[in-house]
Amino acid sequence: RVEKWIYKGIGANPNTEMRWPAYLRGVLAFSAVSVLFLYLLQRLQGHLPGSLGFSAIDPDQAFNTAASFVTNTNWQSYYGEQAMGHVVQTGGLAVQNFVSAAVGIAVAVALVRGFARSRTGELGNFWADLVRGTVRILIPLSVVAAIVLVACGAIQNFSGIHSVGQFMGGSQQWNGGAVASQEAIKEVGTNGGGYFNANSAHPFENPTPFSNIFEIFLLLVIPFALTRTFGRMVGSLKQGYAILATMATIWVGFVALMMWTEFAHHGPAFQIAGGALEGKEQRFGVGASSIFAVSTTLTSTGAVDSFHSSFTGLGGGITILGMQLGEIAPGGTGSGLYGMLIMAVIAVFIAGLMVGRTPEYLGKKIGTREMKFAACYILITPALVLVFTAAAMALPTPGHSMTNSGAHGFSEILYAYSSGANNNGSAFAGLNADTQWFNSTIGLAMLLGRFLPMVFVLALAGSLAEQKPVPVTAGTLRTEKPLFTGLLVGAILIITGLTYFPALALGPLAEGLAS
Repeated sequence: RVEKWIYKGIGANPNTEMRWPAYLRGVLAFSAVSVLFLYLLQRLQGHLPGSLGFSAIDPDQAFNTAASFVTNTNWQSYYGEQAMGHVVQTGGLAVQNFVSAAVGIAVAVALVRGFARSRTGELGNFWADLVRGTVRILIPLSVVAAIVLVACGAIQNFSGIHSVGQFMGGSQQWNGGAVASQEAIKEVGTNGGGYFNANSAHPFENPTPFSNIFEIFLLLVIPFALTRTFGRMVGSLKQGYAILATMATIWVGFVALMMWTEFAHHGPAFQIAGGALEGKEQRFGVGASSIFAVSTTLTSTGAVDSFHSSFTGLGGGITILGMQLGEIAPGGTGSGLYGMLIMAVIAVFIAGLMVGRTPEYLGKKIGTREMKFAACYILITPALVLVFTAAAMALPTPGHSMTNSGAHGFSEILYAYSSGANNNGSAFAGLNADTQWFNSTIGLAMLLGRFLPMVFVLALAGSLAEQKPVPVTAGTLRTEKPLFTGLLVGAILIITGLTYFPALALGPLAEGLAS
């Protein structure tokens, strides 16, 4: 009944099927309106109730923030508790946390329909997928998660700014907010934008070791669970389990590497502390912080419970590489599934070349047209990351924002554009990104990195849906078997490594090997 009221309010007929161009127009139109609305809300903040006395956000920062939250990136070049009032936080940013995640789910479901359907170009209805993802999945999970976080000690109120205690002759000021509810959808929707500048390292957002583990669970649950949705829709749960195994293998491998780099005892300071404790919360420790860092960068969450700039050289490189894989292990809400399915198409194509057979995946032939769409998808994001990083390093002004020089300073820039273009949103915490250059270029990277890949995902979905299913024969590659999982993991690592290795060698690898 609630969904019917929503459809009536927006003038949409959920029973109307869309071909991929119409589906794409719906995604782009909704997102464009969302960017405009959020931009105007920030620019008018000084005239709104509940602004806590904060003035309007500057135009370049308002554009950056609007692009950030609409693209599910949630990159923040501002101090949340010193810039955004209750209306912008709750009525603007939190709303986009829900709908941007729902857009990702909608596009993923449209691609799965492309595999599941035949002899039709119809991929469902974007407006119905958007509403159902929000009402049936994101809101119920977030309500439960918010209650758990409040029980753990996260705050949930609309109080104003108030002084707390006396410190060195002065008082410390804090403002309240609907933190628990925003924290819940921040993690469930793999968003990452924190109410406070310290993000999930702040005790108001993430009070206890249990809440920390709970938030890790929240940011992983939907991306991993969507693999079962995929299996059910294509009529084979084993296919979904193969994708799940691929995601889990990469995630476990990255966690093991991160644990090794952060617990490695290089020097007396690390030996005394028991690990690389700089930049990490004492209540979480090295182990939980390492798991959180891997989980947030392998998804498109971007939330942090420690400062990634303070990780060891190789540990920081692992966080960068996690984003550069394409946010697919398990990736963002929806975007992780469709990114992994694109990689599966490429892996099948590589396997077909090796055995001299026309590649097939889930009964659909992977021909020239499908490979062009997949190739364009995997080329867009690396091009954005590397071109913008090169420009920032070549021009004189952006370099002034670097806190560190040398390899670590380069890693700050590389991390920023990897985070923006891959729609992650976390930062190395050593770069002053609140400048016109970084607000504009990272904002542009976020928009292009989100919506250009969606064009090719939906075009591929439309092409697959029009095909006639190919019968399974003795020569068909069994894509539900462990052999294919291994092939897929190898393809992902090799493609990413060949693309980004030179840049990684100049930054985190050089720093890690020198330490």
